Amino acid sequence: MHAEEKLTYESWPAEPERSTLEAKNKFTGFWLFLGGETVLFSSLFATYLALKDKVPDSSMPLAKDLFELPLTFVATMLLLTSSLTSVYAIYQMKNFNFKKMMLWFGITALLGAAFLGSEVYEFTNYVHEGHKFTSSAFGSAFYTLVGFHGGHVAFGLMWCLTLMIRNAKRGLNLYNAPKFYVFSLYWHFIDVVWVFIFSVVYLMGMVG
Repeated sequence: MHAEEKLTYESWPAEPERSTLEAKNKFTGFWLFLGGETVLFSSLFATYLALKDKVPDSSMPLAKDLFELPLTFVATMLLLTSSLTSVYAIYQMKNFNFKKMMLWFGITALLGAAFLGSEVYEFTNYVHEGHKFTSSAFGSAFYTLVGFHGGHVAFGLMWCLTLMIRNAKRGLNLYNAPKFYVFSLYWHFIDVVWVFIFSVVYLMGMVG
């Protein structure tokens, strides 16, 4: 079936994200990209663990002095909920409901933006407490890991909004369905990475 052919609910395939050769190629490219990202984040985690609490001055704050569970927990809930709303969006895509898919992706973007806002607020507080990127090896490792993840969230937001704006008047077809689906996989990936950051950086940091 041609990607631009007029489609209806009855003719919409069960797996629109895999119904064309181009779509399958997108998946192959995405998994290769994801493999590289996994290696990169693993390196950043290893670096952070090696440099955690390595500060030049005993008066400088350590992880247990900085991290606060309430704010980080709220940020975590925002991002995990956005992963759930992206699942709802893909469910609507598979049911050929363009308006509801766009609604759920819009909610996903709002939640992602709220997460980024909480992260900016968090970083601002840390800087005021003397925990800066250039203040110590601990600071450099922390901001590189968490900030790199934040950059991925920001990129994901731009990706989501670009897809929504470009396809607002086109509706669903077999050309853009794989693009929405691959974005949702990317969004799940950065959510999973955050779960590890929350556990390794924040929870482990608060217990010392």
